[in-house]
Amino acid sequence: MEHTVAEGVPGSHDVAELLDAMPRQRGPVGAAAPRPAPVIGDAPAAPSITAEAIAATGAVASVEAVAHPRPRVRLRPWHLLPTPTGTPFTCAYAAVLVVTSLVVTYADPDLVHALLRGSSTDVVHLVQTPMLVLVASGLWVAGGLLAPYSVCFLLVLTALERRIGSARTAVVFLLGHILATLATEVPVGLAVLTGHLPASSLHRFDYGISFGVATSIGALAGLLRPWLGLPVLALFGEMLIQDLLDLTDPLTNWGHLIALLIGVAMWPLVRRWRASGSAALG
Repeated sequence: MEHTVAEGVPGSHDVAELLDAMPRQRGPVGAAAPRPAPVIGDAPAAPSITAEAIAATGAVASVEAVAHPRPRVRLRPWHLLPTPTGTPFTCAYAAVLVVTSLVVTYADPDLVHALLRGSSTDVVHLVQTPMLVLVASGLWVAGGLLAPYSVCFLLVLTALERRIGSARTAVVFLLGHILATLATEVPVGLAVLTGHLPASSLHRFDYGISFGVATSIGALAGLLRPWLGLPVLALFGEMLIQDLLDLTDPLTNWGHLIALLIGVAMWPLVRRWRASGSAALG
């Protein structure tokens, strides 16, 4: 019997081709096919995400996590000390302090006395050569390289410079050094003018890095985590208050406390500097 195909009805070969062209759905046999996502305009429908695809993605992520684990954050103690590339300002300044300390130790005592006297930020020098003595007074270390402020200089300025950069660290240090000096010497000059202090007070012997270091400690405390920054600020402040109560050198002790408060007042600025520096690095 001859098999005929009605006109307009596709033959068996046509049906097979149509079935081959249709996309096959994954899943168990007999499962209902998922509804196709609606098409808006000419945009193609998003492909359906099957359970097998999700499981496969999770397996691949697990394998990648095992093969490429996240690096652990390691403590690097050498970052506490200055380096020429990482902290150039602190490193260069420390080198200058080493040289001047060697001069104090080995040079002729009369020459050393003349150099320190010429670098003193007393009232007379501040009136005659203010810029010279404000810079020169910060080139000497009172007490030598092993003094507490020398150790604080290395640790604090290194930590500060790694957070806000070299130029901004120099601004913090010099601003504290200059403002605290003026805050202590200007009242001395006024007291001499009004007769409350003798004229010899105009020639105080005043030099060193302690005002700048105190300001840097105050500024750094605002950049550390609270569990570390607040105890550092409290301990250093308590030490300065105790020195002030002992009346060993009231004017200098007041200068240290003022310098610390200058650093604390700079918290909004140094935090903004750190944020802008992090954004630039990112």
